[in-house]
Amino acid sequence: MAFTCATGKHRRPSRMQRTTVRAAGVAALATTGVMATVASTPAFAAEPTPEQTGLIPVVTAGEAVVEQLDDQVAVQKQAAFEEAARQAAAKKAVEEREARVRAAREAERKRLNTFVIPITGSYVSTGYQASSSLWSSGSHTGIDFHAASGTTVHAVGSGTVVEAGWGGAYGNQVVIRMHDGTYTQYGHLSSIEVSVGQQVTPGQRIGLSGATGNVTGPHLHFEARTTPEYGSDMDPVAYLRNHGVNV
Repeated sequence: MAFTCATGKHRRPSRMQRTTVRAAGVAALATTGVMATVASTPAFAAEPTPEQTGLIPVVTAGEAVVEQLDDQVAVQKQAAFEEAARQAAAKKAVEEREARVRAAREAERKRLNTFVIPITGSYVSTGYQASSSLWSSGSHTGIDFHAASGTTVHAVGSGTVVEAGWGGAYGNQVVIRMHDGTYTQYGHLSSIEVSVGQQVTPGQRIGLSGATGNVTGPHLHFEARTTPEYGSDMDPVAYLRNHGVNV
């Protein structure tokens, strides 16, 4: 009987087939408990290690990048914190400076609105509207403050000098228009230290007391008026007390 033989060459199993067979063999060995022994054979030892695949260098490089990013974030946070602190300090400095300016302005406003006694530590030696033949009107149009010749005379408040010179019976005198629209007069001065148009402040020295004009001795004659002219006088004691001066 005749046999027919295949004339083609035997083909090797494909790569997929080899992989499938190998996987099946590994599974069988694992089932029989031989896997641990076979794993140490040269065939298995030839499998690529993680170092050979490049996984460890990649992971290490990734960690370095993360650390670098963390450092950058930390630096940025510190810079942001320092900038916030700088801005807060600058804002506080501005607020404190503005508060000092406001306080200084308020203190100056109060000072300019303050009234003082014209002769420090003095007292009224002759009262308002006292009767005597010494005065042409028959009564005293102001008050006299006890003062030796050469004693400093102060402006009682803020205002503008409208008269500074000889005033007849008043001798050397200064008349000041006060900020509230009233007028104050200082008579019998031995010297005058301000001029017309000059601005004065409370307590400013405007001259020295004396005995010029119609007097019997040195003192300061002080008047409060509604106008700069003689005859518009009002009670000087009440005037000063209304402005907070203890007379």
